[in-house]
Amino acid sequence: MLYRKIEALIDEHLRTDSARILLIDGARQVGKTTSVRRVGQRRYPHFIEINLIEDQLGPKLFAEVRTVEEFYLRLSLVAGNRMGTAEDTLVFIDEIQAYPHLLTLLKFLAQDRRFAYVASGSLLGVTLAQTPSIPMGSIRRVRMYPLDFEEFLMANGVSAEALAALEALFRSRTSPDEATHERLMGLFRRYLLVGGMPDAVNAFLSTHNIVRVRAVQEEIHGYYGADASKYDTERRLKIRRIYDLIPSVMENKKKRMVMQHIENRRGRTFADYRDEFDYLIGAGIALSVQAVSDPRFPLTASVGKNLLKLYLSDAGLLSAILFGTNARAILDDVPSVNLGSLYETVVASELQAHGYRLFYYDNRSKGEVDYLIDDDETLSAVPIEVKSGKDYTIHSALNAFVSNPDYNVREAFVLSNARTVTRDGKITYLPIYFIPFFRNRPPASDCLI
Repeated sequence: MLYRKIEALIDEHLRTDSARILLIDGARQVGKTTSVRRVGQRRYPHFIEINLIEDQLGPKLFAEVRTVEEFYLRLSLVAGNRMGTAEDTLVFIDEIQAYPHLLTLLKFLAQDRRFAYVASGSLLGVTLAQTPSIPMGSIRRVRMYPLDFEEFLMANGVSAEALAALEALFRSRTSPDEATHERLMGLFRRYLLVGGMPDAVNAFLSTHNIVRVRAVQEEIHGYYGADASKYDTERRLKIRRIYDLIPSVMENKKKRMVMQHIENRRGRTFADYRDEFDYLIGAGIALSVQAVSDPRFPLTASVGKNLLKLYLSDAGLLSAILFGTNARAILDDVPSVNLGSLYETVVASELQAHGYRLFYYDNRSKGEVDYLIDDDETLSAVPIEVKSGKDYTIHSALNAFVSNPDYNVREAFVLSNARTVTRDGKITYLPIYFIPFFRNRPPASDCLI
């Protein structure tokens, strides 16, 4: 059974927040249903689960529901003997995006308080943007991601005590011993192969067979590519084209999207594909990193360009595309194989899952810095550079960045394979496996946005 941090949040919400309905957003196959089901069945004598995609394909009981009374009537047809009270009954509305009108009804179900409720769905970022009456104040929306690296470590037998000790090393800027380093680097390389999709992780844990893991990942990748089917043909093809371009773009030195490559048409700009990018990002299957050329706190106020990088939401999906079943290319750290795009994907997914908005530094003359995040305590931007090779101390753009007095940099980080934690001026060098401890939120909710 995989440990998921979001389950603590679900449990806490059901204990303390009866005024709002918890709405869990996230890409397909990240484990939303399993986590809600585990908490709900543990906490409530009566657990009622409604899958609205199954209803849409079958009896369509909830297709025309517009009032609370109608909802209760339809609910009684499938679970009448389990409808108790708000204290002992949880109604789990899964795949709510199938019936967008029920998003509006959540407000009235919350006000009625006859039962406890949790809802979840995929593509909610897209669906909510198209819903005319969003029940603000009545729902608590959180996003769930694939297993982050810390959850992956726990799935592989690393104890909570060991993780606490590791975090203490990070906080004190202390190097781990050689044995710890080798163990964690081995697990990190396995995370590059497997990623955090629960079905892929379970396949790895039960079989340690890369062919089985890749079969799961290929199926998920296919789902994601097909999910835009509800759009018209022209838009659907553009979404699929952008999605398919992400891995090859990640292998370029400059990893930002070049708009004219999407349809091989000159003169195209970000504005021509805004809806398509919004779909991929809102669906949770791609992560965006926005360009900043004048990095001042808060970074969101400094975004001045329609330039962005797109990352796949899971490193395992990317490694499946790039390396197939050749696991040795990753596990043996072959010098001729560039793993930079995989390392960057892990860092992007970790930072976003831990509550950070993602930016990167883009300067025509001084170069690029991989990531910038806000530091609320120092009111400054924190630059992060990611290195997969042995030349991790070479970073001219980062040097120029930290030496600019206008940017007020207190500390910058380079994440690499090196074991030793060192500091050179404002730049701190850390092992790549310390990335789970960059947290913008308390640990119980660091998988959310």
